[in-house]
Amino acid sequence: MVVALYAGAVATADVWMPALAKAFAEAGLAVDLVRPGDVAPEAVEYIVYAPSGPVTDFSPYTRAKAVLGLWAGVERVVGNPTLTQPLCRMVDEGLERGMVEWVAGQVLRAHLGLDRFIGRHEPHWEQVAPPLAPERSVVVLGLGALGAAAVRMLVTLGFRVTGWSRSPKAIDGATCLSGAEGLEAALARAEILVTILPNTPETTGLLNARTLALLPRGAVILNPGRGNLIDDEALLAALDAGQVAQATLDVFRTEPLPADHPYWRHPRVTVSPHVAAETRPASAAKVIAENLRRGEAGEPFLHRVDRARGY
Repeated sequence: MVVALYAGAVATADVWMPALAKAFAEAGLAVDLVRPGDVAPEAVEYIVYAPSGPVTDFSPYTRAKAVLGLWAGVERVVGNPTLTQPLCRMVDEGLERGMVEWVAGQVLRAHLGLDRFIGRHEPHWEQVAPPLAPERSVVVLGLGALGAAAVRMLVTLGFRVTGWSRSPKAIDGATCLSGAEGLEAALARAEILVTILPNTPETTGLLNARTLALLPRGAVILNPGRGNLIDDEALLAALDAGQVAQATLDVFRTEPLPADHPYWRHPRVTVSPHVAAETRPASAAKVIAENLRRGEAGEPFLHRVDRARGY
């Protein structure tokens, strides 16, 4: 019997633990799924983890073979000096589908100019047809699992899609750029910019006064990635100057977004309350079960985090 510790949020344990138990059973795994305090730390072989959970010191878990994350983001744990076990982040179909649907909806909203009509109650007949998708350039920063899925969806919709990542990637139907020069080239063509990058020292403040000035005037920014990517004051200045026409933001440096933050009142900012990509227990539990199976079989873990890169 393998001992796995549920170290996610206490408030959601009654949802996650049955989903995990079902996934373990369906995978044919004999797992004793416990909560903190049920067994001694040295008895635990796998830690099912979320930063919102009770575990912050991993050093007592001397037999743990891996820390299996329930979140896609790992910035709150990857630098923990007590974490010596392999760390795996969450990549699952529910998370991916949520991101793809959010990006599709927001890109089409911007592309079609739907804000001109939504909420309007005064007569205003402006019969101007939007361009077709092949006439619109959409850029996605970040080509990990979620970013690549968003790029593939945008390609199927017919947009001229460019993807950018730190290291070279290739996705059918899209132009893929990389590195510092590639970033500047990507931004220069971004009529609609989607940011799905991880939170690392290199990405912090990536969209700042200098890089925002590289965008085509009147660009739209969609950020379902990480709040640290954007210099908030620089974005507000770019919005006020018309360099950026509109921004829809799903993530923020401080969450919930403080009530006095200027984003709430800016007429060209839409605040989305971190709902673009939610981990769904039913599908995510199967990813945890597969990684536990791999650990017991001596196979490589899925989605193992590169500590040096931070994701």
